[in-house]
Amino acid sequence: MVIGTIADQITRAATEVTDTLTAPFADPVIRLGVTGLSRAGKTVFITSLIANLMDRGRMSQLAAAANGSIQTAYLQPQPDDTIPRFAYETHLGCLTATEPRWPESTSRISELRLSLRVQPTGLLSGLSGPRTVHLDIVDYPGEWLLDLGLLDLSYAQWSENALAHMTNRPGGQAYLDQCKATDPNAVLDEPTALALAETFTSHLNQSRAAGYSDCTPGRFMLPGEMAGSPVLTFAPLPPASFGRKSLGREFERRFESYKRNIVRPFFRDHFAKIDRQIVLVDVLGAIHAGPAALEDLRKTMAGILGAFRPGRNAFLSRIFQGRRVEKILFAATKADHLHHSQHPQLTAITEALLREARDRADFSGAKTAAMSIASLRTTVEDTMDHNGQQLDVVRGRLLDTGKQAAFYPGALPKDPAHLLSPARNGAQKWLDADYGVMRFAPARLTLQPGDGPPHIRLDKAAQFLLGDRL
Repeated sequence: MVIGTIADQITRAATEVTDTLTAPFADPVIRLGVTGLSRAGKTVFITSLIANLMDRGRMSQLAAAANGSIQTAYLQPQPDDTIPRFAYETHLGCLTATEPRWPESTSRISELRLSLRVQPTGLLSGLSGPRTVHLDIVDYPGEWLLDLGLLDLSYAQWSENALAHMTNRPGGQAYLDQCKATDPNAVLDEPTALALAETFTSHLNQSRAAGYSDCTPGRFMLPGEMAGSPVLTFAPLPPASFGRKSLGREFERRFESYKRNIVRPFFRDHFAKIDRQIVLVDVLGAIHAGPAALEDLRKTMAGILGAFRPGRNAFLSRIFQGRRVEKILFAATKADHLHHSQHPQLTAITEALLREARDRADFSGAKTAAMSIASLRTTVEDTMDHNGQQLDVVRGRLLDTGKQAAFYPGALPKDPAHLLSPARNGAQKWLDADYGVMRFAPARLTLQPGDGPPHIRLDKAAQFLLGDRL
């Protein structure tokens, strides 16, 4: 194992030296990381971004598209043969079908390369011809990013945190009852270990469905080909001194194995190579779920930013080796579920919600921004009379029935503190308002030549993330 580790380090160092020597002669590459928690819309964001960069009629706020600098865009084979390709064509087909449907959600890492032929502008524009800029988009589940925090925790510390969260979360009591009936110092019995892991995983999935964000380990909810393996067969136990060959000792060993074999390789092989990052956040969903879910989202996003501060963790410092993520965008998705008159409130809430997280990133030198977007617009705006009052609503096709419906989610406060303060103080529900969410299906599209799918501020997001490199 030691020889293998040394060989891996030598190979990695040689690759870095080669990349450094050849970089000045190669086409520039932007590695854009796209992540977010479940149902934040990562797959739709990537699909719509690629489609709108290839057909740029709706990208007026991306300067290089508006002034014609981008001459053409085309897909190329991705540079890493070991990572699954993002299924762009399949996902676009789902959204543009006669009966459009949402594509499958992100469950693993994937990658896609879009190459842009760009004519430089400015004083030197006439002295050089077009150049090629490669955009490598890396799609990965936000649940994996949450696992960063595990690197700083022992099994006992993680167990204490996990058990404390269960008290008021869905499925938590079922696991606590099962745990109470289990002797952690008994000799390891695999059926018992598997039963505990399954109940714990069910609790994580139920909590995530209820709007909670801090659900770790992330791979328990997205196991892929590792489902049922020992590295995913452990669960939290009350801190104690476990005897040799006991259930508790084995769970402790598997927790350390999870960090070593699952968490560290992801950050080493993929995350450390990212230049720009967008974090998609379902702020409306958290508001609808209640104060506890909103406060959990605030803490989760602040914790995620630890991944962008390598100085806090010796392991991250080694893998980053002085590199920094240059720009980070926090995007509140599903802005099309609100009338445009409420978009400023959604953006303000997002900025306030992520203030702690943004301050950490700003401190590390990364440029950050927050905005509200809709990667694919599914609604149209309308005004309707309700009890003698005019309400700004949106209309769209309901996902469950396919019928058209008008929707008013409630008036978001202009002062974000009206939501964040009760959330911080442990309020059980919103005292003076009720917020709703609606599940809209994709709208049927009729696209004009040169136009990508309709969106809200996707071009503004692209300008922030990519504009300075185009």
